[in-house]
Amino acid sequence: MPVPLLYESHSHTPLCKHATGEPVEYAAAAAARGLKGIIFTCHCPLPDGISAGVRMAPGEFDRYAEMVGAARAEFAGRVDVRLGLESDFFPGVESWLELLHARYPLHHVLGSVHMQVPEYRARFFRGDWFDYQQTYFQHLAESAETGLYDTLAHPDLVKNEAPSEWDFTRIRPYIERALDRIATTGVAMELNTSGLQKAIPEMNPGATMLGLMRARGIPVVIGADAHSVRRVGADYATALRVLQAAGYSEVSFFLERKRQNVTITDALASLA
Repeated sequence: MPVPLLYESHSHTPLCKHATGEPVEYAAAAAARGLKGIIFTCHCPLPDGISAGVRMAPGEFDRYAEMVGAARAEFAGRVDVRLGLESDFFPGVESWLELLHARYPLHHVLGSVHMQVPEYRARFFRGDWFDYQQTYFQHLAESAETGLYDTLAHPDLVKNEAPSEWDFTRIRPYIERALDRIATTGVAMELNTSGLQKAIPEMNPGATMLGLMRARGIPVVIGADAHSVRRVGADYATALRVLQAAGYSEVSFFLERKRQNVTITDALASLA
């Protein structure tokens, strides 16, 4: 019988208004898929009603913690359920997030630049997609430098916003500059398996960017970005092999905001 080792490090709740299934259902799925635990990282509330239609409201943050706490209690001894958060980054939001992150003991804080958010686009899109991609990677590096985050989520997500405008060779120098900055912070980056379901059907990041991360010694956390029960732990074995192909020998996850490492060989053997 395999010994569970890995966590689902990126999962959501119905409070974000675009996910289905309750935390207890996600925890049961984690157990069925041979995971040791699951960390809920639902979309954080933001000030001034920013993208309110796809995240919990500020007044629901306590309810979120209670929902995850109830699942933790119900699955004690079976699945390790933890509280985390996916927090959007854009310049100026830092003080809001500092206060938010201090309200509860969090285990994993994902930093996300969601360039598809209407308020973000209204502020930063100037009609040029290549310029927008540069802004995205600039903000990704800035997010790491804030010290607010453990891991940067789906770090080439921008490629799916205007797929026909994505030219990796052209944007590569800007990605490399961002990765140089991120590497100096020690912040991890995510290999997000939900990219297989997006407009450009490959994990986020793609293989070439993952290789650039490996060359800089940036640790990687796997997450399925589960917005439904069926997505918990989805494509983990594939992701682990993608990491191996990029030259990684370990995969990471966070507990109590401290990075834990598991060999990819052991991780693959642990999955149900």
